[in-house]
Amino acid sequence: MTDAHSAAIHASAHKPCKTSAREVTAFTRQLASLLGAGLALVQALDLIALSERRDAMPSVARALARRISNGEGFAAALAAYPAQFDRLYRELSAIGEATGSLALVLTRIVEHRDRASAQRGKLRSALAYPCAVMLLAAAVTAALLAFVVPTFRHVFDSFGAALPGPTRAVMAVSGFVVRWGPLIAAASAALLLAACRLVRHSPRARAALDRSLLSLPLAGPLVRAGAAARWSRALGTLLTAGIPLADALRALTRVTGNTVFDAASAQIEARLRRGERLAPAMRGVGCFPSTFVETIAVAEESSALDTMLLDCAALTEREVDEKLALAGACAEPLIVIVLGLAVGALVIALYLPVIELGNVV
Repeated sequence: MTDAHSAAIHASAHKPCKTSAREVTAFTRQLASLLGAGLALVQALDLIALSERRDAMPSVARALARRISNGEGFAAALAAYPAQFDRLYRELSAIGEATGSLALVLTRIVEHRDRASAQRGKLRSALAYPCAVMLLAAAVTAALLAFVVPTFRHVFDSFGAALPGPTRAVMAVSGFVVRWGPLIAAASAALLLAACRLVRHSPRARAALDRSLLSLPLAGPLVRAGAAARWSRALGTLLTAGIPLADALRALTRVTGNTVFDAASAQIEARLRRGERLAPAMRGVGCFPSTFVETIAVAEESSALDTMLLDCAALTEREVDEKLALAGACAEPLIVIVLGLAVGALVIALYLPVIELGNVV
């Protein structure tokens, strides 16, 4: 084989693959099942590589099997795909590989990822209905102002009488929407796309967005609690696997979905290496809920930190779920009322001249 051909194979092995978190979780679940059935690691990866899945994970499995066959460890092979397997995944896999309990560790990783995915799904579900209704309300109002109100304008002009104040205001808004609405909509869409690209590709913009989310008046506490729960569960899982606290904190990168908490892990690790305890270090970074920190302080005194972290994560997730359900239940009638008031006010403003004309006649 020529050197050029070898270089091409090497480059293709390192070609980045686009995969979703759900695909990685499905791969991990399948690998844990195969290892639990008694298959060797390379054999299990080869079976996954031969599967008819349409995502990129079979090619990743094939590359992992090739690396392991060449003498690399499983965790070391995973490091070639940091986009698919974060540091938490690799640290836990290294522990499972060293202790001969890789199938059990992979099952624990699947449980952790499933809980995080379920939490994100519940948050999206809670936000989906209010956002959809608000968009529908905006679309209906814009359609009324752009197409219905101008028709009334021609009718009112034939009256030859002064229009009431609310009607004149609606007519002015309608004229503004007809004249500038398409330009404003196009500019808003362009700004939204530019902002999304900036957040996706700029760490500073993503950090600014995450800080803004944490400071929101109503959603901020929920975002903070959800990130703290994911952080707590990941740290508790690492400690349960036997990883020292400072090393476990170093592995908590991109596990919370919030860059503020990811940066806080590095700050807490630095404080611990200077001799500080976990609870004061968490209090010092200033992003964790106070009740959360107090619970961790009690756990440190009782030497049950790993168990308490997992229990605290479960309790916080339950509280977040309850608050999301309550917020969704309250938002639905509130949005309907606001939509009804907006449309009702618009209809009344349009029919006021007709009513006044009837009174005069």
